[in-house]
Parts: sequence; structure tokens; C-alpha cells
Amino acid sequence: MAEKLIGKVANYFENIGVAVLKLDKPLKVGETIKIQGGEVEFEQVVDSMQIERESIKKAKKGDDVGLKVSEKVRSGYRVYKV
Repeated sequence: MAEKLIGKVANYFENIGVAVLKLDKPLKVGETIKIQGGEVEFEQVVDSMQIERESIKKAKKGDDVGLKVSEKVRSGYRVYKV
């Protein structure tokens, strides 16, 4: 299946390793995403997501979700569903 662009990184909190994603498409816990930008490109499974510190199982288009990421990212990096 081809990768689909689903959003971008809006913010990154290095001290806790959490990225805020601005979603253009829905995303669910358990799906695999790829984050790409600059010299960074990695895939990871979405273990958990939060909106306003509340855990959620799925997010819809337009949501800003926080999730733990395995590598450092920056604002503007692209997020794909794999």
C-alpha cells in the first residue's frame, strides 16, 4: 500500500520526546506512521495519542494530537500513514 500524507509536525517537546501532529486525515492507535523531514526518516507504531492530555483511540481530520516519538523531529516534518 502506498504511503499517504496525513499531516505534519506542529511542535516537538524534546524534554519529554513528544510531537504534536496537525492531522489532515484520521489516525488510530495501532496504525504505523512514517515521519520524514530534513535528514530524519523513521517509522513507528502509534501506541497512544492524546488531545489536551486526554488519551484517545482515534483522531479525526483537523485534530492536533500529541504522541511519543522515537526520534527527534522538528516543526514542518511530514507525517505519512504506512
